[in-house]
Amino acid sequence: MNIKHYTPKTLLIVLALFFSMLTFQACFDDEISLDSDGDGITGTADNCPDIVNPDQLDNDNDGIGDLCDDDDDNDGIVDTQDNCPLHPNPDQLDTDGDGVGDACGGLDPDNDGVFSPDDNCPNTPNPDQLDTDSDGLGDVCDDDDDNDGIDDINDNCPLIANPNQEDFDGDGIGNFCDEDYKMPIEFCESGMAGIYPCNDYDLMGHIPVDELGGAGAEGNDSWGWTDPTTGKEYALVGTTTNTAFVDISDTENLVIIGTLPTATSNSLWRDIKVYNNYAFIVSEASGHGMQVFDLTRLRNVTNMPETFTADAHYTGFGKCHNIMINEDTGYAYAVGTNTFSGSAHFVNIQDPLNPVAAGGLTIGGYSHDVQVVTYNGPDTDYTGKEILIGSNENEIVIADITDKANPTLIKTISYSNIGYTHQGWFTNDKRYFIVGDELDERDFGNNTRTLVFDFSDLDNPILHTTYLGPTAAIDHNGYVKGDTYYLANYSAGVRFIDISDIANGNLTEEGYFDSYAPNNSTSFHGVWNVYPYFESGNIIINDIDGGLFIVRKSGT
Repeated sequence: MNIKHYTPKTLLIVLALFFSMLTFQACFDDEISLDSDGDGITGTADNCPDIVNPDQLDNDNDGIGDLCDDDDDNDGIVDTQDNCPLHPNPDQLDTDGDGVGDACGGLDPDNDGVFSPDDNCPNTPNPDQLDTDSDGLGDVCDDDDDNDGIDDINDNCPLIANPNQEDFDGDGIGNFCDEDYKMPIEFCESGMAGIYPCNDYDLMGHIPVDELGGAGAEGNDSWGWTDPTTGKEYALVGTTTNTAFVDISDTENLVIIGTLPTATSNSLWRDIKVYNNYAFIVSEASGHGMQVFDLTRLRNVTNMPETFTADAHYTGFGKCHNIMINEDTGYAYAVGTNTFSGSAHFVNIQDPLNPVAAGGLTIGGYSHDVQVVTYNGPDTDYTGKEILIGSNENEIVIADITDKANPTLIKTISYSNIGYTHQGWFTNDKRYFIVGDELDERDFGNNTRTLVFDFSDLDNPILHTTYLGPTAAIDHNGYVKGDTYYLANYSAGVRFIDISDIANGNLTEEGYFDSYAPNNSTSFHGVWNVYPYFESGNIIINDIDGGLFIVRKSGT
């Protein structure tokens, strides 16, 4: 074969292939550059080749996409200066001076800057275009913003669907919208809140006593504290072993913040009161004294429940049955101690961390409980005086203790069928004093008996009326708030007694919550104490057998 004869033809083939490859590469490179903005529109078909605009909007049809076009309506005015940028108006007329050109007036009849048909409420200004129920109709035009079938004007929660309009606290705000409303864990319905008999009071929360005080513990006294900084509400719950501190602000999620163990040994009796953000705690445990605890510490606990230690410890007495504090004067009154024959032991607590003994009452004998007030009642002879009312087992004692070095007896009071004069509380106007006798039900067979004394004249008090409850349960501690007397009634739970007509001798039970479900017997089971003074309306019950209950009047 003559190789020379075929060489030119071979070279031509090679050269042809080489130039074809170059042409293909060039075409490939051009194809890559045809969609430089990556919006899926290639080459000259893209009316804005360097800015992503897959919709290729071109308002003025000038071949330049709106995103690239400084003059979208092609009227010779750049968009940034055009008062109607999507509608030609070279004269820029704006008759009403609202910044929107007249040419756009028909497109924005409500002058809110949103043009029809994009405006979800074209005839009422709503530049934010809110549409809560996403029905395409702006809220300002929508008679039913939450689309629940209730017109906004009649809807107690217009932006959250609530077709049944539930409003359990009756404040006009539906439950779904009401930040203050907490759902009961058991409604009082047909006379029962779960397993507990009731009338017009719902169960908001519950912590069993063994969670508060440990296995075998029993409940006793209780008090409350509202943090003045955070507004949180706390239950201070006494047990045979300790004092438990419970955050009850969210009744659906009660939290035991911590416990303060008894100062010496366990005891059936523990009592708690509060002054100036400190808790003062006594017990009949031997050598216990008075524990002082800074309640503001509850704000900062991170590892709950914490076991606390007391911030101060007063040892001017050992055992003590009860404590009362006059917050007006800053004095505590410990009763049933091993000093002053069991009568009131005075302690100056104006500096809570440094309590100072201030004498005691040497007249009247043993006091089981006392109330001490700065008197502002109807007997003007004693206006401004510090008056003590003692429940002293077999009598009631009235004393003027303004001068701690020289307290004076005003009057002692007796009454028929005394079992054990236990505890009492003034009405708000200081005209009446309501007393419970702890043992008359057992000793004389009567139903729960509450005695009301007229204290209009402290020197000459008289028995005004007697109220008998519906059961034979023993009465224990009772407190007054407004026109209601809150009675811890052992096995009959807490009884809520209307005293609005007490002047005419009429007391009427208006409700109850029975945390001791088995029976209403004349026995020492059930409710030891009730605390009704939280602004929220939450009421603390400390049940010997059942622990902490939070209840609240139905519909509040």
